[in-house]
Amino acid sequence: MTKDQNKPNPDDRSDNVEKLQSMVQDTIQNIEKAEETLEHSDGLDREKIIAKNERREESIEAMRKEIKDEYHQ
Repeated sequence: MTKDQNKPNPDDRSDNVEKLQSMVQDTIQNIEKAEETLEHSDGLDREKIIAKNERREESIEAMRKEIKDEYHQ
């Protein structure tokens, strides 16, 4: 291995806001799809979907917070 192969990639944060916004959109779409599935689910499956959507909502909140932080830098 040469020296260049061990060199870490530079920390490029120039497109972080765009990436985070895309992740938020994808997560929202996943929530919507899961809610459609809820109509045909019952019992344990229903509980799992609801719990997962709650975690997704928390993730969206965290990503939006990070977007604000990145935007103000």
